[in-house]
Amino acid sequence: MEILFEKGLEGYSDADVLLHAIIDAILGAMGEGDIGQHFPSTDPRYKGISSSKLLKEVNEIRKGKGFEIEHIDSTIVAERPKLAPHVLQMEENIAKVLEIDRSKVNVKAKSTEGLGFIGQGQGMAAYAVCLLKSA
Repeated sequence: MEILFEKGLEGYSDADVLLHAIIDAILGAMGEGDIGQHFPSTDPRYKGISSSKLLKEVNEIRKGKGFEIEHIDSTIVAERPKLAPHVLQMEENIAKVLEIDRSKVNVKAKSTEGLGFIGQGQGMAAYAVCLLKSA
């Protein structure tokens, strides 16, 4: 989803920090490395790609390995824009891509109360954990 704001994110793909953290959490829970191993920034196929497409590919890997997602818990850290009003839609979008019920996806929005580079509006961070079970 797009959230209008005067600043944007910069990265090799679309720089969606939340989806990248979730991708890493799913890959890590399967013991399958990280986003950079699967989608290297040296590969021109991934320049400007939607992180939703990458998440969809990781979901196919997960299904192929016979895992079910029990729960994903994630936190996105940004001073601005205020993300809390968008959390429900984020959860719905993530659940749709992963083909799971929204109740299995939790997104929290936090700020650093003005501290550090995030608090000064110079960046964002995201963290995620994923609980899988064998299908």
